[in-house]
Amino acid sequence: MEKKLTVIKVGTSTLTYENGKINYRRIESLCKVIADLQNSGEQIILVSSGAIGVGMGKAGLSVRPTETKKKQALAAIGQCELMFMYDKLFGEYNHSVAQILLTRYAVETEQKRQNVINTLDELLDMNIIPVINENDTVAIDELEGNNFGDNDMLSAIVAGLVGADKLVILTDIDGLYDDNPRSNPNANKIDVVGRISPEIFEMAAGTGSNRGTGGMITKLHAADYATQRGVECHIVNGANPNVLYYVFDGMNVGTKFLARKEN
Repeated sequence: MEKKLTVIKVGTSTLTYENGKINYRRIESLCKVIADLQNSGEQIILVSSGAIGVGMGKAGLSVRPTETKKKQALAAIGQCELMFMYDKLFGEYNHSVAQILLTRYAVETEQKRQNVINTLDELLDMNIIPVINENDTVAIDELEGNNFGDNDMLSAIVAGLVGADKLVILTDIDGLYDDNPRSNPNANKIDVVGRISPEIFEMAAGTGSNRGTGGMITKLHAADYATQRGVECHIVNGANPNVLYYVFDGMNVGTKFLARKEN
């Protein structure tokens, strides 16, 4: 049976509490589910935000700083802690992880893109789970709001590079709604989107959380990028990582964006 390849992106709001400290129970659950999916024959690439959020918790900060150099320092603190946790937790389920830190410059030419693909292919062949994050310590573009967008676009780029079957974006909302559900209790969730039109973009409330930088609009751009390259995309609530089982079982959770190939 041919293995299916899925890119799973997890955001800062999923990995941490409102005060910025690590949500250990959720991260443990996430690692257990991904390890189980890997055992079932799936291939998983994890794109993980959270370095700055985890760094905030380690440094005792409750509000995300605005100064770029402080965010760089927090990313350096947090990335170390983040990978330590992933290494420990996946190791408990007999899986190994590898850290890959990327910037936009790592994929700007065909040769550089191929280098990334070669590394990922080899890791997957070795049954290693790649954990990818943007290199916030040296690449300040995302920190200033104009690079991969809280790793949403990075996850889509990775999914396109490796020819993934699915991209699953775990966030703190149940999916795409026709209005902002945080301010409108009558907002309706959209289950399936065939094509991301300008009207769909207008539905996205561009609000992020205190710990992350991305809102629904960055996830829509990521979904648009991925689906145009033949990758099915799902935006689902990551509060309970068991939701990944439902996605892989084909159940109607979150919002599914159908893959399409542009001519």
